[in-house]
Amino acid sequence: MAKRSTKSTPLPPLLHQLFSLLAAQRGVFSQERTFRRGLALFLAELLTFARHTVTQQLLTLGLTDADWSAWYRLFSRARFDVAQARHGLLQATLPCNEATTPYVVGIDGVVVPRSSRKFPGSSWLKALGTAPFKPGLRRAQRFLNLSWLAPVANGFSRAIPLGWWPAFPAKAVASLAPTCKDWEAGLAALGWLRDQLDQAGREQQVILALVDGGFEKAVAFWQGLPQRVVLLGRTARNRALFALPTYSGQGRPPFYGAAVRHPGEWLAEKTGWHTIPLTVRGHPRESTYRVEGPFVRDGLPEQPVFLIVVKGIDRRIRGRRVRRDPVFYLVSALQQAEAWVLPYPVEVLLTWAWQRWELEVQHREIKTGFGLGEKQCWHPTAAVVSVQWSVWVYGVLVLAGYQTWGLLDGPRRVERWWPGSQRWSLNTLWRAYRAAVWQIPDFQALWRGSGDNWVKKETWITGMWNAVLGAARG
Repeated sequence: MAKRSTKSTPLPPLLHQLFSLLAAQRGVFSQERTFRRGLALFLAELLTFARHTVTQQLLTLGLTDADWSAWYRLFSRARFDVAQARHGLLQATLPCNEATTPYVVGIDGVVVPRSSRKFPGSSWLKALGTAPFKPGLRRAQRFLNLSWLAPVANGFSRAIPLGWWPAFPAKAVASLAPTCKDWEAGLAALGWLRDQLDQAGREQQVILALVDGGFEKAVAFWQGLPQRVVLLGRTARNRALFALPTYSGQGRPPFYGAAVRHPGEWLAEKTGWHTIPLTVRGHPRESTYRVEGPFVRDGLPEQPVFLIVVKGIDRRIRGRRVRRDPVFYLVSALQQAEAWVLPYPVEVLLTWAWQRWELEVQHREIKTGFGLGEKQCWHPTAAVVSVQWSVWVYGVLVLAGYQTWGLLDGPRRVERWWPGSQRWSLNTLWRAYRAAVWQIPDFQALWRGSGDNWVKKETWITGMWNAVLGAARG
C-alpha cells in the first residue's frame, strides 16, 4: 500500500489571507468549541447555493442527522460577540489606511425585509422599489450601516461594513435592542469609531463621514458629532443659510448674520464657476462647481459650514444623452489662524462624494447575493445578531479579497463580446473562493458521473444532491 503524503499543500493566496483574518478574529467567540462551530458556519456561507438559512447551511456541511439546536444558539445566546467582531474588522482596515489621510466612512440607513408582523424589531417602513408618487409599505427591520471606504484607485472604491447598529423606531415590535432614530444610531456608530481610533494611537486622524440628506437635515446629528469628525452631506436646494454673525460690542451677540441665498439660487449665477476633471469608476468626468461660505445653517449657529454647488448635466455625449441633476453639499468648516477654511481640497471632497454610492452597491450585494435576512431566527436576540453575523461574514470575505487583489487586480473574465470589468465583482469573489476551497486536497467536491444506467441511479442522485448543496469531505 502506498503511503499517504504528509507534505502540506500551500493554500491559494485568497484562502491564506482569509484564514489569517479569521485567526485574528478569534476573540469573536469566547470558547474553542463555539469558535470551531462558527468557522464551519462561516465556510457554509460560501458553499451554500440555496437560501442562507441555518438549516440549509448545515445540510451543506453534511450534518443531516445532527442536533441543530447548538448552531442556533450561536445567535440566540449571543455567543457571537458583535462588539469584538466590529473591533476586529476595524483593526484589519488600519494597515490599508495611512494615519496621515482621513479615515473615510459612509453612513446610511438600510432595511431588512421581514414577512411577519410579530418579528422582533420589525415595523411598517417605506417599501423599496415603489413609485415615488405612490410609495408603499412593508414590514422590515431598520439598521444603521457604518462602512469603511477603501482608498480610491482609478476612480474606484469599495465599501466594507464595520458594523450594523439596530435603529428600530418606537412603534417597532419589542426587542432587546433599544429604539432610536437613524441619526441617533449614526452618532453612536461615529462615537464608537472615534474611540477605537483613539485607542489605536490615531488620535490625530480625522474621520470624514459621508451622509445623505436624511442625516444632514437632523440638527441634533450635527450638534452631537464627536471631535475630529468632518461631515460631508448632501443638502436640500432650499436649505436656509446665514452669513457668519458679526458683533458690534453692544447688546447680546447675535447667533446668525444676514440671510443668504438658498443653495438652488446659486445656479442662476453666470460667473464664479470652476471645472475640474475627475475619474469616476475608470471614466473621466468633468465637474462644474462653486464653493460659497462660510455660512451657518438654521438651528446650527455654532458650526460653520461651506456650501458646494455642483451643476447638473443635460447634453449629448458621444451620441448619448447624459442627464444629471444639480447637487448641493454642506461640509464642516475648520478653523485655522482665526479663519474658516475647507477641511480638504474641493477635488478630494467631490471625489469622495461620488464614492458614497458604494454603500448602495453593498446593500444590493449583501441582500440579493448573500442572503441577508434569510436566517429564520425568531429569538429576540437572534433576530438582531443573525443579521449582524451575515454582515460580519460579508465584511471579512470582501476585506480578504481586497487585501489579496486590491481594487483592480482581481481575476478577469473576458468574453468575446465583453472586454471584462475593471474592478472585480462580488460574483467573481465568490467563484474564486469556491474554486480555491475545492482545490484543497482534503476537501473534495462530491461529483460523480451519471453512468449508463438511468433507471437505477439512487446513489448518484444522493451524491448530486449533496454536491449542489455544497461539498463533503472525502
